[in-house]
Amino acid sequence: MRPLFHPSIEDITVEGILHALSDPVRAHIFGEIAKAQCAQTCSTFLELTDRSVPKSTLSQHFKALREAGLIRSERKGVELHNTSRCAEIEERFPGLVGSIMNAHKVQTERQRRARAKKSKSA
Repeated sequence: MRPLFHPSIEDITVEGILHALSDPVRAHIFGEIAKAQCAQTCSTFLELTDRSVPKSTLSQHFKALREAGLIRSERKGVELHNTSRCAEIEERFPGLVGSIMNAHKVQTERQRRARAKKSKSA
């Protein structure tokens, strides 16, 4: 089995982080991993909010997060256990990830309220 690529902290870039978190599914996955108290397996995210995500698509999302340096994945049997690298990234780019994730949270809440308002009026 191929080893997983994890960039060193010096190789993590703002552009890579912004690209990885530009996808709402990846931002959601990362947010859940970042706030978790323990490692999260990929299968935890097969059902995201209102839709299911195919395993192949989920694998690509985790690869993008890993290659951007946002998560660290460790193989345990047939599963990957994922943890965030928030502390390392915070040292390199203070406030960056927190600001992005806060903006994502605000945007998600606005979209949720708009959908609820739209469904009430229909």
